[in-house]
Amino acid sequence: MQDAWDAVTGEYVVIKALDNGVTIIGLTRGRDTKFHHSEKLDEGEIMIAQFTEHTSAIKIRGRVELLTRHGRIRSGD
Repeated sequence: MQDAWDAVTGEYVVIKALDNGVTIIGLTRGRDTKFHHSEKLDEGEIMIAQFTEHTSAIKIRGRVELLTRHGRIRSGD
């Protein structure tokens, strides 16, 4: 049961678009890494993303401010 709970409560990241047209792409976990989801954000929009049993990486194109439990990162700086 704990494994299922950990999969649902995985680490979150907050992504704030600093420009229009920011692309966020979720990548799968497993033997072959594949794209499984993408989103477009415009300036000022925020997305909260979660690492799960299916999502092992998030690729971001564009200028963003990224908040994680490890700190704050701004792309393009």
